[in-house]
Amino acid sequence: MTRPRTWLTTALRLVAGITIAVPAALLLGASPAAAHPMPHSVVQLDVYKASVTARLELPVGDFSTASGIDLTSTDSAALPAKAKAIRTYLGRHISPTTLKGEAWQVNIGALSLSRTQQTATGPYRELVVKAVLTPPTGGDVRHFTLNYDVIVHQVVTHVALVSVRQDWDAGRVSGEGATQVGTVRLDIRHMSVPPLTVDLGKGSAWRGFVAMVELGGNHILTGTDHLLFLLILLLPAPLRATGGRWNGLVGARAALGRIGRITIAFTAGHSVALAATTLGRLEIPSWPVEAFIAASILVGAIHAIRPLFPGREAVVAGVFGLGHGMAFSFVLAEMHLSTGQLVFSLLGFNLGIELLQLLLVCLALPSLLVLARLRIQPTLRLSGALLTGTAALGWLADRLGAPNPVARTADSAGSHTTLMPATLALAAVVAVGWSLATHWQAWSEQGGGVRLRSRSRPEAEAAHG
Repeated sequence: MTRPRTWLTTALRLVAGITIAVPAALLLGASPAAAHPMPHSVVQLDVYKASVTARLELPVGDFSTASGIDLTSTDSAALPAKAKAIRTYLGRHISPTTLKGEAWQVNIGALSLSRTQQTATGPYRELVVKAVLTPPTGGDVRHFTLNYDVIVHQVVTHVALVSVRQDWDAGRVSGEGATQVGTVRLDIRHMSVPPLTVDLGKGSAWRGFVAMVELGGNHILTGTDHLLFLLILLLPAPLRATGGRWNGLVGARAALGRIGRITIAFTAGHSVALAATTLGRLEIPSWPVEAFIAASILVGAIHAIRPLFPGREAVVAGVFGLGHGMAFSFVLAEMHLSTGQLVFSLLGFNLGIELLQLLLVCLALPSLLVLARLRIQPTLRLSGALLTGTAALGWLADRLGAPNPVARTADSAGSHTTLMPATLALAAVVAVGWSLATHWQAWSEQGGGVRLRSRSRPEAEAAHG
């Protein structure tokens, strides 16, 4: 009788242990998925003046389980056939309201399938959805309640991370990175999904303006092509063109005048185009503009080798500046701002561009003036022009539909935002140091002669007396 009692006791203890362990694991949030992590959902919010756009990134496996719409074997070509069912399902499980409970309008837009991965889960497929959330008249887009239980209402271990990607009034304008505002998960005690209260604080036009100034400056640093065009056009500014070649110098004052006129003309050209394209909300294809910019750099590089338009550099800079301004406007067009925000953004963005452009030109100025006086100037000028021309050809081919490693290498230079200012600053220090040393040597030689003459004069007068 001893063995049956021992076996029965062990079995009862095992069942009791399991009965206690499972609820305990659920209460502590240690689900079975903890041993094999599952991907979470991502809800990224872009906050505008009168609406909020939500980008949903939903793991296909969990979405299929929760919705009953099987997407596990569906490809992008077959997705439109299931689009209506997906939108209907999402419409039932996304219902934002004002803090007083007034319902918002929800419009489910574009759907797509993609592959991605998270650190703990590895690669997987996801359903990407764009939804536009519009509050009632007088509703506050910065303070609202998000009733959201997509996937979470069926897959109890699932979590949705809610973050803000773009918020002009809070100074978030770059679209890079996101600030998390909360999570949506199952409340195990009540077996319900509580709504998330979204509180984005009080925004201001000033914060948006300052953020746009910073964005404009960063755009110049990362936009290698814009800065390269201006610098290559300034490279032969201190030189005189005679007989179809660059020969001799024009003098410091004339060189400064040329550099100033080229910079001002380029600034005026891209500022006018930026304002006209942005305020007019013109929709221009990007590839012709980008190809025009690549062609402008190529022309500037050839001009640095052999003068194509000597004395008319400012006119050329103004004309090509129009294309660069159109490219600048693409940044603002992607932000979908209201008219008031657009005006402030235009002013701030252009101010950031001009301030950083002025700083970089000032840093390049000493090097341009000193380089023109060196014997090695032709070699350095030709090397810089050939390198710039090669990059321009790579960009032009890429914009016309022929991707190539030259364009990729040139584009990667923009990821190092401190490289260009640091290089120009170092070159400016060396140039200023060289100029000071040269002038000091000349002054010392001249001063020494004066002192010799001043010592010999009393002796001459004494001898005369």
